[in-house]
Amino acid sequence: MKERTVTVQINDGLDAGTIAVLVQRSCKYTSSVYLQTEGKKVNAKSIMGMMNIGVSRGGEITIIVDGEDEDQAMEEIAEFIENAK
Repeated sequence: MKERTVTVQINDGLDAGTIAVLVQRSCKYTSSVYLQTEGKKVNAKSIMGMMNIGVSRGGEITIIVDGEDEDQAMEEIAEFIENAK
């Protein structure tokens, strides 16, 4: 299991469009992927769960991945959250 805290750099934060892309990217991996912030922990492969996370630009979010492709999943998801515009 890997855990990493990142700062959201996406201009509009985790809005509906960004969440859709993030869920799509998370679903590529067999590892479980969760995002945690302010006491909320949601499955990053669940569009409904992700719609409730609500993180703005500059907010911190912890990515938790566990499984056989966790290294690749962590890198792609962290890169997206930290660098997508």
